[in-house]
Amino acid sequence: MATNVKVVGTDLKQVTIKVNPGTYLTDILEQACEKLKADPSKFLLKHKQKQLDLSKTWRTSGLPPGAKLELVVRSNTPTAINVALQFPAPESNLFPPSGRITEKLPNDFTLWQLLRQFESGTASQGKNLNITGRGIAQTSNGTAAGSGQLYYETPVLTIESRTLSTFADFQKTLAQLGYNSGSVLIRLSFQKTDKTLADAMGDISQFFRAEEEDQKAEGIAAVPAASDIATPSADIQPSNDAPINPPVDEPETSVPNDTPQDVAGPSSVAQAPPDAMDIDEPSSDNRPVTIFSAPSSGTPAAALRTDADESFAPRIEHAQAHQRLLKTAGENKRLLSDQELEAKAATEDAKVAAVKSIRIKVRFPDNFSAEWPFGPEDTGATLYSEIRKLMANETAQFKLALPPGKIVIKDDSSPPSKLIGGYRLSSNTLVNFMWDDKVPTQVRQQPFLKGQVVGRAQNVVVPETPEVEDEDVAGPSVNVSMIAPKPKAEGDGSGFKKPKWLKGFGKK
Repeated sequence: MATNVKVVGTDLKQVTIKVNPGTYLTDILEQACEKLKADPSKFLLKHKQKQLDLSKTWRTSGLPPGAKLELVVRSNTPTAINVALQFPAPESNLFPPSGRITEKLPNDFTLWQLLRQFESGTASQGKNLNITGRGIAQTSNGTAAGSGQLYYETPVLTIESRTLSTFADFQKTLAQLGYNSGSVLIRLSFQKTDKTLADAMGDISQFFRAEEEDQKAEGIAAVPAASDIATPSADIQPSNDAPINPPVDEPETSVPNDTPQDVAGPSSVAQAPPDAMDIDEPSSDNRPVTIFSAPSSGTPAAALRTDADESFAPRIEHAQAHQRLLKTAGENKRLLSDQELEAKAATEDAKVAAVKSIRIKVRFPDNFSAEWPFGPEDTGATLYSEIRKLMANETAQFKLALPPGKIVIKDDSSPPSKLIGGYRLSSNTLVNFMWDDKVPTQVRQQPFLKGQVVGRAQNVVVPETPEVEDEDVAGPSVNVSMIAPKPKAEGDGSGFKKPKWLKGFGKK
């Protein structure tokens, strides 16, 4: 049954979208962004402060008829998703028992990049796969009596009830399909086309070259170019009289394919080097790093807690502590002598010298964060170097500041810049990341972390506060020395003692 939903934009404008039970939430997002003249790749949908799974249909989303959805800005940093690729027979026999391989990939990967990653990635278990450049020979009634001309076999991806098989479909990212977290299963099959393998590879080269130029003009990371496309190989039964070598323009980095290759056969492709932005270079001293993902909600977790009003009611110990504070503030205090100041400084130096290791957590602009252990010999330059290893754009200038932001850690390796001895850090510390004033806005809006680093991110676990039952009668939390009242002098109770010669007056 059809119904209408309202989508509220970031400028509080409302649009009405007509939906059916089989309408995907991604389609609702695209239609709303089209009416609001916004880019759907930069927004998400929320309902009552809860982010919606855009990969679901309206029937399975659990939303009521006439729901009011909110358009919120998507985080620039991609999230990691477990992607499982199910192979058809006979390729499924290469990966027993399920016939599928799984890899953790960022959700800003296009489907074409995803297929290329499975071809050359570590998930293939060392097997040479050909998914994007397959060819099949022209036959006559199923026999090898045809001309032997190779025709392109296009991959067909089935995600739930959606089928994607065109080059335009392969340029959609996982995020555009609604997958922003969790996992997804993609079923792979192949379909013979009416294009020759040579023509198909030429179309692929031109298509991705045009896409690369468009994205470079927008300042976005480029998609795989023509040199990154798999060299075609024939998935056929060889015939003695059939020519099997089509005139294909191959990249310079590939080896000529003189013999037909099977999917599991030896590869004739010189694999292109991986994207430099996805390389996670290990530190020279193998320093462990922990990556924490950004919060999924825009509301702080502390604001979502519900505390009883009785927790904020003042108690007797609060009043007593306030009285002690007032009394201490009203007492005269002697300034410390030079000897006492030297002893205090020596005590602080000994405390800092006793620190052998601390953990420093850096909070990035996209709300991701990373944590490292550091020792007494590590300096500000060491911290800057570790951060640059995680950044997608390592050349961008930045600075690090200790809360509340007055002390800036310098990118220097001199002894005064030591983290423990120079900046007097004696415990675990949070450091804020700030862009340099010279960094342009375009660079700041790009993804901050590398794709491989985002794949290792883990959620921040907030420990639950144990509930403590309040006592019926609240007594003082500490022993308070009560000041005994001074005895009053003899007389009328005012504290003035009458002299003897005055006592006789007034009596009759």
